[in-house]
Amino acid sequence: MSLLEVITKASAESQSLGSPSEYPIVLDPDSIFANLKPKLDDPNPISAAIPLCGWQVSQTDSELIELGKKFSAKLKKKVKNPVKFDQAEFLGMVNQFLEKIREKVGVSIGVDSSNDGYTRVLIDKVGEYMGKDVAGLVLDACVVLEVWELVGALIANGLVSNSCYEDLVAKIVPKRRAELLCMCVRYASDLGSSELVMILKYFLSPSKDAYASIVEVRKEWESQALLAAEKASDKSLSGKKLSMAKEAAVLLMVAYDGFSSAELCLHYLLVSKNVDEVTLSSAISKLNGKEMVSLLRYLGKWLKKYERFPQAGPCHKASTTLGLKACDWVPKLEDVLKCTGVVLDENYSALVLHPEFHEELRSINKVVGSLTLEARLCCSVANVADKLKAEV
Repeated sequence: MSLLEVITKASAESQSLGSPSEYPIVLDPDSIFANLKPKLDDPNPISAAIPLCGWQVSQTDSELIELGKKFSAKLKKKVKNPVKFDQAEFLGMVNQFLEKIREKVGVSIGVDSSNDGYTRVLIDKVGEYMGKDVAGLVLDACVVLEVWELVGALIANGLVSNSCYEDLVAKIVPKRRAELLCMCVRYASDLGSSELVMILKYFLSPSKDAYASIVEVRKEWESQALLAAEKASDKSLSGKKLSMAKEAAVLLMVAYDGFSSAELCLHYLLVSKNVDEVTLSSAISKLNGKEMVSLLRYLGKWLKKYERFPQAGPCHKASTTLGLKACDWVPKLEDVLKCTGVVLDENYSALVLHPEFHEELRSINKVVGSLTLEARLCCSVANVADKLKAEV
């Protein structure tokens, strides 16, 4: 069957969205294209389309697809009766399945199977060969059995489909897993308004029993800030690396000091490229008065920080060069101003009419005025410098 015939057949057969795909994994194109040949002995070179034959999925891909089908069928039966299906049996099934994939694709793991993080390493190394359908089943089972480490691994490796995030966030929130909500913001490519509302409400008005997991996120930021301070005083570093370490230390100090544990989680939301302005605006419009005040107070803190520490700026190279990953998730002044603009545009009437917002608005207005004046002075100096350069 030619490639064109396969595409035509697939289009003619209207499958429901819930039915499994015939090719649930990303196929190896090299082995397929290498076997394609013109169907006609003497094809017309100027023809818009030349029929081809020889289209066939590689043996390895076929075996991986078959492995996935068998594993899916087995896992579906087990999940139907979670009372008799525990974490140990589940992890054993997943390990066995991923080990078979590893053997098929010839990937080295480098970690002994007795290691506590063995399953996560397997997902990191060969998870992409599972296919989204199988990954979705594994994700569901992880949530039911509360294997949170693997939920994080699936999110971080991009194995969670966009359509799964609304349901996933709704299940994570009552389980008080703040670190996973942060990961959803960082890695989900298209979070919807409903997911953002749940995440915003969780961090802007956290319940008492949510603080335990939120504090874990704080510890990560604290660890990165301390590491940056160590790098800045490391005598073995010199030149550009030392300068970069000092800039990163200032940036992470600004991002960490003065923010509550829940507010540190909001940093990811401001920076994320996966949250568009329209969706964010829709989510913010659904916040109540208390949550809106908390958001304004958080944004006000950032504006005051940038007023006090104008030297703090993006330092993305420190992430790869010095291992300071948190530098990638510190909101820039532009990020803060954009979010502030969205809040004011969406809720201007309510903010003006209700007195509980006035104090925060006055504070923000004062800082913005100061930053605007400074920006005008900088622009004037820059214009003078440009003119001097032109004359020289």
